[in-house]
Amino acid sequence: MKTLRNSVTLIGRVGQDPKIVTFENGGSIAKFSLATDESYKNKEGVKVENTQWHNLVISNGLVKVVEGYVKKGNEICVEGKISYNNWEDKEGQKHYTTEILVNELLLLGGKK
Repeated sequence: MKTLRNSVTLIGRVGQDPKIVTFENGGSIAKFSLATDESYKNKEGVKVENTQWHNLVISNGLVKVVEGYVKKGNEICVEGKISYNNWEDKEGQKHYTTEILVNELLLLGGKK
């Protein structure tokens, strides 16, 4: 059984065409955002829609799949783990990022 520690599964729509970064050693990563949304009715019966944005990072062989098939607006399912990072800029300002390090990708929806 796969471990469930630090595991996330998301289904959503790609927010922009993936950015592919290639390194000198021949490795590459793909980065893009994924929108997940939910809707519900509040106490007053009004429909409320909420969209969350997730930053995805994909490496290894999945980059070729992303490069060939993933475009803005596609619906996909990803599995991976959450990574929290922080750094300090030149002015001493602290910055924080949260990324999903994807290890599985499923293309949904069929051809367009």
